[in-house]
Amino acid sequence: MPAKKKNDELIKIGISTCLLGQKVRFDGGHKHDRYITDILGDFFRFVPVCPELEIGMGVPREAVRLVGPVESPQMKGTKTGKDWTSQMTQYSERRVRKRDLSDLCGYILKKDSPSCGMERVKIYDPSGMPQRKGIGLFAASLLKHHPLLPVEEEGRLNDHKLRENFIVRVFAFSRLRRLFKGRFTLGRLVRFHTQHKYLLLAHSPKHYKTLGQVVAASKKTPPDRLREEYSSLFMEALKTKSTTTKNINVLHHIMGFLKKVLSSAEKKSILASIEDYRAGLLPLVVPLTLIRHYVELHDIEYIRDQIYLNPHPKELMLRSHV
Repeated sequence: MPAKKKNDELIKIGISTCLLGQKVRFDGGHKHDRYITDILGDFFRFVPVCPELEIGMGVPREAVRLVGPVESPQMKGTKTGKDWTSQMTQYSERRVRKRDLSDLCGYILKKDSPSCGMERVKIYDPSGMPQRKGIGLFAASLLKHHPLLPVEEEGRLNDHKLRENFIVRVFAFSRLRRLFKGRFTLGRLVRFHTQHKYLLLAHSPKHYKTLGQVVAASKKTPPDRLREEYSSLFMEALKTKSTTTKNINVLHHIMGFLKKVLSSAEKKSILASIEDYRAGLLPLVVPLTLIRHYVELHDIEYIRDQIYLNPHPKELMLRSHV
């Protein structure tokens, strides 16, 4: 493992407090997620938020649930029926605008929570029958006010594809924020876009093409509008999951830069690893490691600088799954 980063060097992300092991749940318990604290904790600085605790519900407390129509559910106590909707809604609208949540690069929410659940939260109709069509009240405010922010639930992080997509977006959003922090130059934008070419192609070639048009017209676009348009399309592109087919297309593109420096045997070895990746026999990290070796050996600057080769720390081993 690399030397541990200082706290102010870590990427800042929001998180439901119970996932860190703090006993803030209605029953006095927690939902400590070891992957989050033990693995992601080496790279992220967590900003914990427990909406139910922060509006004064206490620990322990009566459990709450969402009831009523899907479009405008109410948060009520499961036994007394006490209505917390107004307090939670007003709190959420204020909380998501506070400074400590305004510069986040990601957020991990507690699944199924009537306050923090991102999707498929139970909403009970008048007869007491649940439908999994809801969004937690705090989560809804977070998503509304921070539409570009990478947000995921801890349960979905158990899916390695969703986990990689989320972490790719977190690190990309951190780089995007640095690009547009303060005054930026068009030259920096062009370099940023160029470095992200293959990462974007691995997620959404359509968005990459549109982003290229945005960059090409950048001299005629007001800075604020350019920042908003590029950022929105960039994060939208990365939200589209990469696929084996798109990754193979990118690998073959990169091979085009190596064809003049590789021997026949070296080309054959890399192409064989790509085909094994296509067949599901090898993880993506294998052909990528071979390609990265020759890119560094022959100092091919254009490819060496591509974020696609290192979109997140190798220690997370996100490309090691078949």
